[in-house]
Amino acid sequence: MKITREIKTAILVIASILLFIWGYSFLKGRDLLSNYKTFYVQYDNVEGLVNSAPITINGLIVGKVSSIKFLNNAGKIQVELQIKNDFPFSKTSVAAIYEPGLIGGKQIMIIPNFEDKTPAESGMTLMADVKPGLTSLVVDKLTPLQAKVDKMLSSADALLVNVNSILDTKTKENLKSSIANLNETLAEFKVASKNVNQMLADNKGKFSSTMTNVDKASANFAKLSDSLAKANIGKTVKNLEKTLASVDKIMADVQSGKGTLGKLAKDDKLYTNFAQSTKELELLLQDLRLNPTRYVNVSLFGKKNKPYKAPTAEQLATDSIAKKKP
Repeated sequence: MKITREIKTAILVIASILLFIWGYSFLKGRDLLSNYKTFYVQYDNVEGLVNSAPITINGLIVGKVSSIKFLNNAGKIQVELQIKNDFPFSKTSVAAIYEPGLIGGKQIMIIPNFEDKTPAESGMTLMADVKPGLTSLVVDKLTPLQAKVDKMLSSADALLVNVNSILDTKTKENLKSSIANLNETLAEFKVASKNVNQMLADNKGKFSSTMTNVDKASANFAKLSDSLAKANIGKTVKNLEKTLASVDKIMADVQSGKGTLGKLAKDDKLYTNFAQSTKELELLLQDLRLNPTRYVNVSLFGKKNKPYKAPTAEQLATDSIAKKKP
């Protein structure tokens, strides 16, 4: 059968039209030669998502975005997803917009809900979510840092203004004068240091002799320490402790009235008797001084002595006064 030129032209035109339709659909995200499932997701903001953006499940590309359009006058946006992978996921899975990198643009990842066993069917509307991208995270971190930098710059600016207000002409002159005085002080300190070094050099022999004496004193002290270490100090301390214990016991006996010292310290009767005896001895001595003939009597004719009668205190006082009169 001979194919005419008109039939060839018609076949070529039809093939071109079909190829154009397929290419147009492919560019719009629809693959007419593949089986796929269609799902819908509604977002308030698509974050720059475009047609033909990849759709992934656990990082594997399973489809692409076929269309993005406004759903109503409230600004709700509906995104149509074309998924050609047979991986099953539940109807409660989440379609999240995320940014895989700085250059790749926005994509959609399906986050399956494995706890829900009800599979998602073609034509269902999935739950939507938007994950913050790297740019958003960087902006979120840089925003408070920028505020801190601005605050620091403001503080630095205020500090510089205060410094400029303090460093007026008079203050600058005073500062220059202080620096000049400091230079003079350093120069004088340099001269003094030089003199000290010269003095040390001149008296080096004396310092050496002094250090030698210090060494000898240290050696003598070491010998003294050795002698003290060899001495039986422990025994001496023990004997001293025993002596102190004996003294403490004696003092305790005295305080309690034991022994001769204790009775002398605590017995009032003994003290009274001792005081009375002392008084009587005093009267006897005074009477002996005033009337010696009562005690020593020499008689040549054998006269009988009168019996002794102890004088009273009043008599002794009267005799004493009479003796003192001329």
